[in-house]
Amino acid sequence: MLEFLNRNLNKLYKFSGYIAATFLILVAVFILIGISSRIFGFYIRGLAEYSGYCMASASFFALAFTFVDGSHIRITLFLEKLSGFKKKLIEVWCLSVASFFSAYLSFYFIKMLIISYKFQERSEGADEILIWIPQTSVAIGSTIFFISVFHQFILTIKKKANG
Repeated sequence: MLEFLNRNLNKLYKFSGYIAATFLILVAVFILIGISSRIFGFYIRGLAEYSGYCMASASFFALAFTFVDGSHIRITLFLEKLSGFKKKLIEVWCLSVASFFSAYLSFYFIKMLIISYKFQERSEGADEILIWIPQTSVAIGSTIFFISVFHQFILTIKKKANG
Protein backbone atom coordinates (compact mmCIF):
# COMPACT_ATOMS: atom_id res chain seq x y z
CA MET A 1 0.00 0.00 0.00
CA LEU A 2 2.74 2.47 0.93
CA GLU A 3 4.70 1.64 -2.21
CA PHE A 4 1.59 2.33 -4.33
CA LEU A 5 1.08 5.68 -2.58
CA ASN A 6 4.76 6.56 -2.91
CA ARG A 7 4.79 5.75 -6.64
CA ASN A 8 1.63 7.79 -7.32
CA LEU A 9 2.85 10.77 -5.31
CA ASN A 10 6.08 10.76 -7.30
CA LYS A 11 3.97 10.77 -10.48
CA LEU A 12 2.06 13.75 -9.09
CA TYR A 13 5.33 15.63 -8.46
CA LYS A 14 6.56 14.88 -11.97
CA PHE A 15 3.22 15.97 -13.45
CA SER A 16 3.48 19.16 -11.40
CA GLY A 17 6.88 19.77 -12.98
CA TYR A 18 5.37 19.34 -16.45
CA ILE A 19 2.64 21.84 -15.60
CA ALA A 20 5.34 24.28 -14.44
CA ALA A 21 7.19 23.83 -17.73
CA THR A 22 3.96 24.50 -19.63
CA PHE A 23 3.45 27.73 -17.72
CA LEU A 24 7.04 28.76 -18.50
CA ILE A 25 6.37 28.18 -22.19
CA LEU A 26 3.26 30.36 -21.87
CA VAL A 27 5.38 33.10 -20.29
CA ALA A 28 7.69 33.02 -23.30
CA VAL A 29 4.74 33.01 -25.72
CA PHE A 30 3.07 35.99 -24.01
CA ILE A 31 6.33 37.95 -24.01
CA LEU A 32 7.01 37.17 -27.68
CA ILE A 33 3.45 38.16 -28.63
CA GLY A 34 3.85 41.40 -26.67
CA ILE A 35 7.13 42.22 -28.39
CA SER A 36 5.89 41.37 -31.87
CA SER A 37 2.63 43.27 -31.34
CA ARG A 38 4.59 46.42 -30.53
CA ILE A 39 6.73 45.94 -33.63
CA PHE A 40 3.61 45.77 -35.80
CA GLY A 41 2.00 48.74 -34.07
CA PHE A 42 -0.82 47.33 -31.98
CA TYR A 43 -1.30 46.55 -28.31
CA ILE A 44 -2.89 43.46 -26.75
CA ARG A 45 -4.26 44.25 -23.31
CA GLY A 46 -3.24 42.12 -20.36
CA LEU A 47 -0.22 40.27 -21.79
CA ALA A 48 2.10 41.53 -19.06
CA GLU A 49 -0.37 40.45 -16.39
CA TYR A 50 -0.87 37.04 -17.98
CA SER A 51 2.85 36.43 -18.18
CA GLY A 52 3.14 37.38 -14.50
CA TYR A 53 0.33 35.00 -13.56
CA CYS A 54 1.98 32.23 -15.55
CA MET A 55 5.33 32.91 -13.85
CA ALA A 56 3.73 32.65 -10.40
CA SER A 57 1.96 29.45 -11.44
CA ALA A 58 5.18 27.98 -12.84
CA SER A 59 7.06 28.84 -9.66
CA PHE A 60 4.57 27.15 -7.35
CA PHE A 61 4.00 24.09 -9.52
CA ALA A 62 7.77 23.62 -9.76
CA LEU A 63 8.28 23.64 -5.98
CA ALA A 64 7.23 20.02 -5.38
CA PHE A 65 9.15 18.60 -8.32
CA THR A 66 12.36 20.43 -7.48
CA PHE A 67 12.08 19.59 -3.78
CA VAL A 68 11.74 15.85 -4.40
CA ASP A 69 14.42 16.00 -7.08
CA GLY A 70 16.83 17.57 -4.60
CA SER A 71 17.22 20.78 -6.59
CA HIS A 72 16.26 23.13 -3.74
CA ILE A 73 18.91 24.74 -1.62
CA ARG A 74 19.04 22.51 1.39
CA ILE A 75 21.05 22.13 4.53
CA THR A 76 23.08 19.23 3.13
CA LEU A 77 26.36 21.12 3.58
CA PHE A 78 25.56 21.35 7.27
CA LEU A 79 24.26 17.78 7.49
CA GLU A 80 27.43 16.38 5.88
CA LYS A 81 29.38 17.57 8.93
CA LEU A 82 27.16 15.59 11.31
CA SER A 83 26.82 11.87 11.76
CA GLY A 84 24.76 9.34 13.62
CA PHE A 85 21.89 10.34 15.85
CA LYS A 86 22.56 14.12 15.57
CA LYS A 87 22.26 13.97 11.80
CA LYS A 88 19.00 11.99 11.96
CA LEU A 89 17.56 14.33 14.57
CA ILE A 90 18.45 17.52 12.65
CA GLU A 91 17.12 16.11 9.38
CA VAL A 92 13.78 15.12 10.94
CA TRP A 93 13.55 18.48 12.74
CA CYS A 94 14.20 20.44 9.51
CA LEU A 95 11.60 18.45 7.59
CA SER A 96 9.07 18.93 10.40
CA VAL A 97 9.63 22.70 10.36
CA ALA A 98 9.40 22.74 6.55
CA SER A 99 6.18 20.71 6.74
CA PHE A 100 4.69 23.19 9.18
CA PHE A 101 5.58 26.25 7.11
CA SER A 102 4.53 24.71 3.80
CA ALA A 103 1.18 23.74 5.36
CA TYR A 104 0.82 27.30 6.66
CA LEU A 105 1.61 28.68 3.20
CA SER A 106 -0.83 26.31 1.51
CA PHE A 107 -3.59 27.05 4.03
CA TYR A 108 -3.36 30.80 3.52
CA PHE A 109 -3.17 30.57 -0.27
CA ILE A 110 -6.34 28.49 -0.23
CA LYS A 111 -7.95 30.96 2.19
CA MET A 112 -6.94 33.85 -0.07
CA LEU A 113 -8.40 32.01 -3.07
CA ILE A 114 -11.73 31.45 -1.28
CA ILE A 115 -11.96 35.10 -0.23
CA SER A 116 -11.15 36.31 -3.75
CA TYR A 117 -13.78 33.99 -5.18
CA LYS A 118 -16.37 34.99 -2.60
CA PHE A 119 -15.95 38.72 -3.26
CA GLN A 120 -15.35 38.31 -7.02
CA GLU A 121 -12.19 40.38 -6.68
CA ARG A 122 -10.70 41.62 -9.95
CA SER A 123 -7.10 42.41 -10.88
CA GLU A 124 -5.93 45.98 -11.25
CA GLY A 125 -4.56 45.22 -14.70
CA ALA A 126 -5.88 46.38 -18.03
CA ASP A 127 -8.21 43.41 -18.46
CA GLU A 128 -9.58 43.19 -14.88
CA ILE A 129 -9.53 39.39 -14.77
CA LEU A 130 -11.14 37.68 -11.79
CA ILE A 131 -8.15 37.25 -9.52
CA TRP A 132 -9.22 33.84 -8.20
CA ILE A 133 -8.44 32.32 -11.60
CA PRO A 134 -4.64 32.78 -11.40
CA GLN A 135 -4.72 32.27 -7.62
CA THR A 136 -6.08 28.76 -8.17
CA SER A 137 -2.84 27.51 -9.68
CA VAL A 138 -0.80 29.08 -6.88
CA ALA A 139 -3.00 27.41 -4.25
CA ILE A 140 -2.81 24.03 -6.00
CA GLY A 141 0.96 24.32 -6.46
CA SER A 142 1.53 25.23 -2.82
CA THR A 143 -0.67 22.33 -1.71
CA ILE A 144 1.30 19.88 -3.84
CA PHE A 145 4.47 21.35 -2.36
CA PHE A 146 3.16 20.75 1.17
CA ILE A 147 2.29 17.17 0.23
CA SER A 148 5.82 16.63 -1.12
CA VAL A 149 7.51 18.05 1.99
CA PHE A 150 5.28 16.05 4.32
CA HIS A 151 5.85 12.95 2.17
CA GLN A 152 9.61 13.37 2.50
CA PHE A 153 9.17 13.89 6.25
CA ILE A 154 7.25 10.60 6.58
CA LEU A 155 9.77 8.76 4.38
CA THR A 156 12.65 10.10 6.46
CA ILE A 157 11.01 9.04 9.73
CA LYS A 158 10.24 5.62 8.26
CA LYS A 159 13.80 5.26 6.98
CA LYS A 160 15.28 6.35 10.32
CA ALA A 161 13.05 3.94 12.22
CA ASN A 162 14.02 1.02 9.99
CA GLY A 163 17.69 1.84 9.70
